[in-house]
Amino acid sequence: MVRFCGRLNDNIGGIVLEKAPKNAKYTSPTIQKEVLHILADRVRRTIREEVGDAKFCILVDEAQDASNKEQMSIILRFVDRFGILTERFFEIVQVPNTTASTLKKKISDVLSRFNLSSANLRGQGYDGASNMSGGCNGLQALFLKECPYAYYIHCFAHRLQLALVGASSKEVSVWLFFSKLSTIVNLIGCSPKWHTELHSVQAIEIARMVTSGERDTGRGMNQIGNLHRSGSTRWSSHFDST
Repeated sequence: MVRFCGRLNDNIGGIVLEKAPKNAKYTSPTIQKEVLHILADRVRRTIREEVGDAKFCILVDEAQDASNKEQMSIILRFVDRFGILTERFFEIVQVPNTTASTLKKKISDVLSRFNLSSANLRGQGYDGASNMSGGCNGLQALFLKECPYAYYIHCFAHRLQLALVGASSKEVSVWLFFSKLSTIVNLIGCSPKWHTELHSVQAIEIARMVTSGERDTGRGMNQIGNLHRSGSTRWSSHFDST
């Protein structure tokens, strides 16, 4: 974090960490996280000032991170005081589950913390999963009960995904490819032995590519991952599975 800030200013970058006392370099993970939280909070408060008293929409999606924890992202969409349509990434929240009631509470907590009234909510953008789009107990329905003008729009990217999946499934060669790919993922996923062998092969291949210069090296790079299942409702999941 400190070195990154140094790269933004040549005068500071040339001496960063050189003259700092050994007991006050502020480079420990705990301090770094605290600094990031302070900066993130400042950014969110600036966004809140941008929104002002304007009506706004929320764009929400959730996904598992690398540690298999559910994370929910919240984006605000509004017209600023200059009449410009603006989108701002506002918050990412860890959620214990993805039920509509849990997501509703977490979103409401974030809005309340920054004094954003749900009465000013004029739109909701989610994917088409039942917990989000359900007309009776989905997330969009829960917000509509509080604010009847918070109209729900099915995410265009996910709608495009559904259209592409539907169209490509009519092409026999494409359908056969993803059918076989899905079978491979299921077979390897149900056998710990095959899963371990896959990781061993991946490690050998990554080492070969690094040695030959086909891959760069660096912290957090070239990690061994798991196979991904393709799904008609998950944006880019077919690309990820290949």
